[in-house]
Amino acid sequence: MSPTRAEPDVSFLLDHSSHVLRTRMAAALAEIGLTARMHCVLVHALEEERTQIQLAEIGDMDKTTMVVTVDALEAAGLAERKPSATDRRARVIAVTEKGAEVAKQSQRIVDGVHKAVLDAVPNEDREVFLRVMNGLVSGHLATPVETSQPARRARQSNK
Repeated sequence: MSPTRAEPDVSFLLDHSSHVLRTRMAAALAEIGLTARMHCVLVHALEEERTQIQLAEIGDMDKTTMVVTVDALEAAGLAERKPSATDRRARVIAVTEKGAEVAKQSQRIVDGVHKAVLDAVPNEDREVFLRVMNGLVSGHLATPVETSQPARRARQSNK
């Protein structure tokens, strides 16, 4: 006999919605040949001079994933590795002119995906929804907990 659930399954709600949002974002960005990681690197590299390590931290990417992402951006002519203007030992990711145009386009796509999510929330609930979500990510769910067992990926629906 299964135990009776005492609280709503918040893990499922957050995992499932996050997974579906990521798939929608991936599909939308794929239409212009980008991944979410590529978009993240382009946008944050345009903000200011940043190294590959700094961009990897912002995008929560490991070194290997970051290298593959920047390699893809370089192959597409959207970014290039260059020496830093302030530290000759460091290399930064510089966005090309073409990359800056693609970043504008990808930001419009990302904004559209986010708008579609917010449009699915009734107008009278939108402000509360955003306040609650921001409160969670800046408060109780701000910092991952160290654990000896890695966290599993999001549960899949039984479809």
